[in-house]
Amino acid sequence: YIVARKRAANPVFVFGTWKIEILGAYSSALILGIAGILMVFTSVERLLNPLMIHYNQALFVAAIGFVVDLVCAAILHRGPHLHSAAHGHDHDHSHGHDDLNFKSAYLHVIADAMTSVFAIVALLGAKYFSWNWLDPVMGMVGAAMVGRWAFLLLRDSSKILLDREKCTPLSVEIRNRIESDGDSRIHDLHLWRVSDSKYACIISLVTGREYTIDDYRKRLLGVHELAHTTIEINPCGSGLLCGHTGHDSHEHPHPHGHD
Repeated sequence: YIVARKRAANPVFVFGTWKIEILGAYSSALILGIAGILMVFTSVERLLNPLMIHYNQALFVAAIGFVVDLVCAAILHRGPHLHSAAHGHDHDHSHGHDDLNFKSAYLHVIADAMTSVFAIVALLGAKYFSWNWLDPVMGMVGAAMVGRWAFLLLRDSSKILLDREKCTPLSVEIRNRIESDGDSRIHDLHLWRVSDSKYACIISLVTGREYTIDDYRKRLLGVHELAHTTIEINPCGSGLLCGHTGHDSHEHPHPHGHD
């Protein structure tokens, strides 16, 4: 967040610095996944080579860690509201996007809290029932949980970094507005994020009437999510058939410039 704010006015970032936050979430997910892998190796090692456990000291440390994690989770719970107010982002028109940078930090805290709980359960079982095997087993359970969270976070953040967008309500709304005259047809539509709730799009359309680019821009005025729009008009007979709707490509940004 600090880096994104400091470089927000830097013109080398064509669509702003918001992807610095997504890159942070991706990196955080990688670290979380590595932590899960290390937990597996450590747990297997403890199964093969059990160590003597100082139960009271270990329980004390685990309890302190759990309390600290709860405090951090309570602080982070207020994070999205404070972040939104500080950045001035418009979330009213967002199509279900989460702040992945915040989510990654929150998952780190929750994962640490859950592993503390698993550790406390394992230590109590070993102390009172001599279930020494429970500690490494709970470590593997925690590793599986952490690994799953890391995978989901990697999937969501990498999708944004690679500009991979599926058909969304926003793309449907754009199509309906552009084709509202009954004659115009979108041949190609590229849509990708340029901030947490803003998009850029390139529209290639076919029409048999003499509409101008400004006419189509007016149809999109109510779509508040659009920050950058490029429109290409192809008249009938230019190699494209009127009334024919081509494919939509949402996975890769257009290689040309943006208006």
